[in-house]
Amino acid sequence: MPTSDDHGPTPPGPTPLPAPDAGNAPDGADPHIPHGVRVLIAALFATSMANRAQLVALGLLVFDVTGDELDLGLLGLAEFLPIFLLSPLTGTIADRYDRRIIYAIGLAIEMVAGLGFFLLARSDLTSIAPILALVVVFGVARSLTAPASRALPIDLAPPGLVERVVALRSVSFQTAGIVGPTIAGLLFSVDRSLPFVLALAGFAAAIVLLRFVPSTGVKRLRNGKGPAQALRDAVEGLRFIRRTPVLFGAISLDLFAVLFGGAVALLPAIGEKRLGVDEAAVGFLYSAIGVGALITAAILSVKPIRRHVGTVLFVVVSIFGVATIVLGLTQSYVVALLALLVLSAADAVSVFIRATIVPLASPEDMRGRVLAVENVFIGGSNELGALESGLTAAWFGLVTAVVLGGVGTLAVVGVSLFAFPALRRVDRFEDVRPPSRQEDR
Repeated sequence: MPTSDDHGPTPPGPTPLPAPDAGNAPDGADPHIPHGVRVLIAALFATSMANRAQLVALGLLVFDVTGDELDLGLLGLAEFLPIFLLSPLTGTIADRYDRRIIYAIGLAIEMVAGLGFFLLARSDLTSIAPILALVVVFGVARSLTAPASRALPIDLAPPGLVERVVALRSVSFQTAGIVGPTIAGLLFSVDRSLPFVLALAGFAAAIVLLRFVPSTGVKRLRNGKGPAQALRDAVEGLRFIRRTPVLFGAISLDLFAVLFGGAVALLPAIGEKRLGVDEAAVGFLYSAIGVGALITAAILSVKPIRRHVGTVLFVVVSIFGVATIVLGLTQSYVVALLALLVLSAADAVSVFIRATIVPLASPEDMRGRVLAVENVFIGGSNELGALESGLTAAWFGLVTAVVLGGVGTLAVVGVSLFAFPALRRVDRFEDVRPPSRQEDR
């Protein structure tokens, strides 16, 4: 794939940060996270908080209108379709242009969709069709923001601090997973339009913060332009993943594990039909997911995983499956909270490992495309997992849907142990760097 070693025109802003690396900070390196990285993490927090609050509010709104579990799954499908169709193009865009600008454009589109959700929540809704239409618009925005926003922390991480930056990014994400759902659930119980005001404020704050994020200075894609070239670039990204066993294994494992483990999408139904609680209590169930993940992420930010990375990944995905089964079987609110805590802690470790492996194993000028493909298979699998859970619940009942999801996750782990030996054998994160990056050092 033809590329250029120069970075192209650099937009006005602070001096670019040093190129990323992994592992402990080398002798003489500044062990502190730079201010620009902290501002980026704040922007990512604002975005995640807004997304989480909006997700909870949409689930509650849809279930309030129809009372049908299947409609909760349709929300996921409506968001996934534009991600599936556009991510190859948006990944190329993230490799070709300033990722900060692409991220901000996506956030602006998310604000447009959020304003629409607010207006619908204030109306007398009798159908979820307009909600689904706006969710499609939101999915278009996510296809833009995902590859750009996920590449930026690695782009900006100084030498020796990649693992800490990823862990801090995870802390911000999981904190948002507590703050967003908790406030959204409480606000929804007061007025169902209020959570969307919170989401709009979060998106706006993220756009403002991005103005103060420095230029990354990473290599950009500089070959020819046009639809045909964009298609060739996207295909090259797919080929790179397919011929890199660790990348292909990590993405595939999470794809199928999350696909079968999408029971979280059914929490509004679980809360009402199995646990007998109100909307505010459902908000706390969502918050339990954030609490377990936040505690885990905080531990990882102090003591990140450095050895036996592949083995740990398979173990935590197995724990995720077992906790999902417990969630499906219990009728106790306390047990459900504990199951969600364990489930989310295991998922946080899995996300930390994958969020470090995938960008580190990708060349700088291919990172956007690789993360866009991953967003289709991982981010999209969340939405398809929600659809799968909704369909299974409609066909076989709520309990069966959740339990089968957990069993399916365990089956995926069993198959993947033999299908992806390269992933299983990964010891240190440094082992996954492409040869060109090792030679550059």
